[in-house]
Amino acid sequence: MCTCITYHHYFGRNLDLDHSYQEEVTITPRHLSFHFRNGTVLDHHPAMIGMAYNCDGYPLYYDATNEYGLSIAGLNFPNNAVYTPAEEGRINVAAFELIPWLLAQYQSVAEVKNVLPQIHLTNEAFAPALPSAPLHWMIADQNESIVFEVTKDGNHVYDDPIGVMTNNPTFDIQLWNLTKYRSVSSEQAPSTFATQLQLDADSLGMSGIGLPGDWSSSSRFVKAAFTKLNSAAPDQENHLVSQFFHILGAVEQPRGCSRLGDDKYEITIYSSCCDMETGIYYYHTYDNSTIHAVDLHAEDLNTEKLIAYRLVDEPVFDFQNR
Repeated sequence: MCTCITYHHYFGRNLDLDHSYQEEVTITPRHLSFHFRNGTVLDHHPAMIGMAYNCDGYPLYYDATNEYGLSIAGLNFPNNAVYTPAEEGRINVAAFELIPWLLAQYQSVAEVKNVLPQIHLTNEAFAPALPSAPLHWMIADQNESIVFEVTKDGNHVYDDPIGVMTNNPTFDIQLWNLTKYRSVSSEQAPSTFATQLQLDADSLGMSGIGLPGDWSSSSRFVKAAFTKLNSAAPDQENHLVSQFFHILGAVEQPRGCSRLGDDKYEITIYSSCCDMETGIYYYHTYDNSTIHAVDLHAEDLNTEKLIAYRLVDEPVFDFQNR
């Protein structure tokens, strides 16, 4: 399970899994050839940066941003995502290649909105041992964000006015679910229990009572939305990036709280934050909370091979007195 958000001109996510696929911060330069399963070949395209599992020179992106700031993340969508075999006369795109397909050809959400209804997501696997994962996608630029879902009744493109996405249920239900929390506030609310009884607040934050605290998809959606929409930070890069990770931190998964089996737990493998203006990709991992960064434009983008950086994952302690 995962959580994805936008905040100012930043886009990022928590990846919540029980194990790592040895993902790396991966830069796809402009001249790496994409040979898509529908026969389309793109030898020249915008460069992109994001987190990917690199398999035989192909970036299986979990999330990525191209050099125009268009950003996409795929999140788990079990029992709802429906992919079917390729159909003649359709724009057939294998689910695993949707992120590079869009980032290699488009610059904005407005452009992507026009093509998504025409796309037919196919169930073609990347490899026999790597079947397509059931996903839905959050797509954003600096102006707007949308959610793309393909279910048994077809393609759905939802405007995402809050810039948050998690997993199940479908996005329209997630938005509707927020109405249950319409009275929650970041302000100190007056006592309204009864007119004849004045109840004094015994701590700050009591107006947030009722916000969910578990790690289910619906609860994380509510908590991330509330945290993001009430978030405040100085308008400076370091503060905004720090705040972005604090928002994601409100819904991160600690080891032990979401058990999958004997000694198997879902945890937040990494958290990311990409600056859609500059192409700088920030991240930290479960065991190393130091924020690391990779700059898209610090590389030679006119090459043909992937550029990848292993995640810095070992804990590091900065002693101040020795």
